[in-house]
Amino acid sequence: MANRTLTPEELAKANELLDLIRERLETLSDGDRALLFAYRRKISKELTYDERSKPMERKRLKKLKLEEQGGLCPICSMKLPESYNVLDRLQAVDGYTPENTRLICNECDKKVQRERRYA
Repeated sequence: MANRTLTPEELAKANELLDLIRERLETLSDGDRALLFAYRRKISKELTYDERSKPMERKRLKKLKLEEQGGLCPICSMKLPESYNVLDRLQAVDGYTPENTRLICNECDKKVQRERRYA
């Protein structure tokens, strides 16, 4: 399933919210460029965690999936390498959960991304 995209009306609302956030960050930083940078970084990081979960949570999930899958990529059936494996979400909106992910090798991830037209 393709990821949901915003309608023109929803995009306008998102841009309004983004403008409000930017204004608020400017007010909070009170002209301090370094503080504005730090605020932006913090907000960006936390929003990313809301979507992708925290790195240690994904690391634990990778270990779980590696064990569940017997160390094999479920697409090509090859042994997964020590590193550069990818947690593939079956439905991006459903997040990084044991039920919604599989651990795949980097090469299969590239193929999947092309098939989904993400790459």
